[in-house]
Amino acid sequence: MKEKSIKILGISGSLRKGSSASAMLEIISGMMPEWVRFHIYTGIGEIPAFDDRPDIPFPVAGFIKQIEESDGVFFCIPEYAFGVPGALKNALDWTVSTTAFSNKPVALITAASQGQKAHEALLNTLTALGTGLSEDSTFLISFVRSKLDGQNNIKDASTLHAVKQVAASFLKRLEKKKE
Repeated sequence: MKEKSIKILGISGSLRKGSSASAMLEIISGMMPEWVRFHIYTGIGEIPAFDDRPDIPFPVAGFIKQIEESDGVFFCIPEYAFGVPGALKNALDWTVSTTAFSNKPVALITAASQGQKAHEALLNTLTALGTGLSEDSTFLISFVRSKLDGQNNIKDASTLHAVKQVAASFLKRLEKKKE
């Protein structure tokens, strides 16, 4: 398996540098073996507001292409006003009329103060997009700031264990799909 690389696209729901969601993606990226290419997408804020025009704007086309070229997508999101961050939801709305997410393995970690409503909302959106969503590749981290140290490392042992489990489960699904 190590001769074949796996390409994972990480998508943070936060536009803020140093956010807990982005920190989680960095942590997960560091957990991956060297033969896994884990790229964190940073262009969510450049995607224009969704409309149903026939021409697809350049930033949207690039976003969709990165999804299509990945073996799987790993989301990590905060919760804003009890929901999915608007910029991420907007980006995902652009993919509805495509097959970019069709049976694409995805993982989701919600890292928030509470997070349950955003977690459920994004799970619903990912289901509507036809993703290859698996329950063992999702995790909700409530009160995330209390579980990170000053350098954005996970200091809570049970949270670290759960994040490792999600990452390992997701990687196993991607390996199986590559076979």
